[in-house]
Formats: sequence, C-alpha cells, structure tokens
Amino acid sequence: MAGEDGAAAPEAAQPPADPSPGSDGGGYDGKCVFCRIGRREEPGTALLPCESEGLVCFRDIRPGAPHHYLVVPIEHMGNCKTLKKEHIPLVEKMMEAGKNILQQNNFTDLNDIRMGFHWPPFCSISHLHLHVLAPASQLGFLSRMIYRINSYWFITAEQLIERLQTENAAS
Repeated sequence: MAGEDGAAAPEAAQPPADPSPGSDGGGYDGKCVFCRIGRREEPGTALLPCESEGLVCFRDIRPGAPHHYLVVPIEHMGNCKTLKKEHIPLVEKMMEAGKNILQQNNFTDLNDIRMGFHWPPFCSISHLHLHVLAPASQLGFLSRMIYRINSYWFITAEQLIERLQTENAAS
C-alpha cells in the first residue's frame, strides 16, 4: 500500500512489458495499485531501497507494527493461492528482501518478525504481496488478529513454501 515517508527511491528498474493486462501470470494491470506502484506511477508512495531485482518495497498505509513493509513483485501476479512450486524461489527472494529492508531500517532481531500473506478471499489487493511486520511481539490486538498465524486468513511465508512443496509432491 502507499508509503508514508520520503525514503530514497531504489535503483531504477525497467517496468515489465504489458503482455497480459489483468491476468494472474505476469505483465501489467493498470487498474492494480501495486502494478502502478511498481512502475512508479503512484507519486504518493515512497519506495524503499530494495536490492532485489523485480521487487519493490514500501511501507503499508495501515501499519500493524512499528515496522510494516510490503514486498511486491513489479510484474502483476495473482495472490498467494495462485502460486505453484516454481514460485518458491520468488517467495524466498521476497522473504530475503523483507529481512534486508528491516535491517536497513535498524531492526536486527529477525527472531521477532512476522512475514506472510493474506489467504484468499481475505486479500484487499489481488497482486502478490508479502507483509513484513516487526517486532511481532508489539503487534496490537487488531494486528494480532489480522496477521494471526494458523488462521484461515493469513499464512506465513514459511507455511506457504511448505504448502507449495507438499501440494506439488502430491500431484
């Protein structure tokens, strides 16, 4: 969601081609706010330095913790339920970018973080995005519900990877 501070913009990344607007498999959807943010078309959103190619990072507009960032692929991708085994490296790359952004913002206790995705239909934006929250020990009551582990509406990044590995092993 839109950023709130004047953080420096990351290195310029080339926006992806527009082969399939509105699809879940890449490209660009002009109606998707995260696609527009990824292409720097939302001037109200300050991008944070993200060293991972193909990803952007920014602050959540409704932070659930003192540090609440979103890591988003520049190319349009559907929500986490649309992912397959071949997307595991992307999820891992998003997790690494999330840890890096926390460290860049002077948060170093990586044992006190929560990273995950809202599980459909509990997604407000249907473009893959990783929530990075820290410190997890300081989540307020509402945030503990919204980003609750082992709930029907939120899945940690580790749980998603495990699910992708398991589902694909069974098929």
